[in-house]
Amino acid sequence: MTHARATTSRTPRDKQTLRRHDREIVALAVPAFGALVAEPLFVLVDSAIVGHLGTPQLAGLGVAASLLMTAVSVFVFLAYATTAAVARRVGAGDLPAAIRQGVDGIWLALAIGAVLVAVTIPAAPSVVDAFGASATAAPHAVTYLRISALGIPAMLVVFAATGVLRGLQDTRTPLYVAVGGFAANAGLNALLVYGAGLGIAGSAWGTVIAQIAMAAVYLAVVVRGARRHGAPLRPDVAGIRASAQAGAPLLVRTLALRAVLLIATAVATRLGDEEIAAHQVVVGLWSLLAYALDAIAIAGQAIIGRCLGAGDGEGARVACRRMVQWGVATGVVLGVLLVAARPLVLPLFTSDPAVQDALLPALLVVALTQPVAGVVFVLDGVLMGAGDGPYLAWAMLVTLVLFAPAAFAVPALGGGLAALWAAMTLMMLVRMVTLWLRARSGRWVVTGAVRA
Repeated sequence: MTHARATTSRTPRDKQTLRRHDREIVALAVPAFGALVAEPLFVLVDSAIVGHLGTPQLAGLGVAASLLMTAVSVFVFLAYATTAAVARRVGAGDLPAAIRQGVDGIWLALAIGAVLVAVTIPAAPSVVDAFGASATAAPHAVTYLRISALGIPAMLVVFAATGVLRGLQDTRTPLYVAVGGFAANAGLNALLVYGAGLGIAGSAWGTVIAQIAMAAVYLAVVVRGARRHGAPLRPDVAGIRASAQAGAPLLVRTLALRAVLLIATAVATRLGDEEIAAHQVVVGLWSLLAYALDAIAIAGQAIIGRCLGAGDGEGARVACRRMVQWGVATGVVLGVLLVAARPLVLPLFTSDPAVQDALLPALLVVALTQPVAGVVFVLDGVLMGAGDGPYLAWAMLVTLVLFAPAAFAVPALGGGLAALWAAMTLMMLVRMVTLWLRARSGRWVVTGAVRA
């Protein structure tokens, strides 16, 4: 009886806490989703404009953009690690140290970017050739890749500065910058490609200028915050080294995840032309759905980091449970929407009946597994926010080891694209189990301004 009265007396407080978490999740996740969706639109705009120049130019853009985005996306840890570190300092009430932490991440981004530029420009012809570009597409790919490489430091600064603002619980500014950058990119591309007659080089220069402008806006925001709170802006070797060490496990995690996606593409290629065509559509839709789930994960990084920095371990646990509920619910909604939209989706991407036949069962597999994906994305974000990078790295490596033989067995056993995506489902289930076990153990709950 006593227990019942105690539970009842806590209920209003519990509901109030959940409502507060709901408001925070929505306030952070909705703008983050908008910013995430804006990013791939850069490539789509380039493709739409360059596509009217001719097939060789479009093929060259496809090769160069794939190489560029693969190289840059590996360093997305600059955003993730910075978000967690800054959010901890915010939770501890030390805004100058939070901004200082973010400044270190930006200097690290500039250093990595300089190295990538120095490597990419001279290596562009060899890399494009190794990628298998045709003789007509290769010159355009080299041109685009060499010019676009100049924007790599700006792209990485955007990653790091986005992490700073997310850690400061601000996802609106990244949305505004992303939308502005998208608009500038579209206008510059049209002006330089056709107005100035620069062809594919104009597209590359337009994107570089837009990226530099985005980085400049971010830097202005960070510098203003640093001056307001008295945080130094000069490079600090120890701080940059600490940022690199915190990001290294997340780099391993990202590389392992990239390996999973590359293996899936390689297996789909072996299944036949119809299957690889359908696979590309499924990957595109899967990635689009992932943006919605990743937005909740970004909210998780910011909220969990702040709670742990404030010494509120129990608050972090409550927030984790609530975000998992959000992830599952969002996954269910996304899965239902995908199934309901299939009559529109199939003809939108292809009119080939063979491709549609391969596409439909794979889409159903993806739809059914969206609640699992919701749990995976959210817990991934929670553990990133907790600074639990080493565990995430090992968990992703284990997932890769288990996924690879299952995927390569698909063509050997005569399976089709649906079987390959069943292997992808296995990958997501393994990730869910490893992340759930860690979340349940509570070992990620390490409080303090800095994770010891």
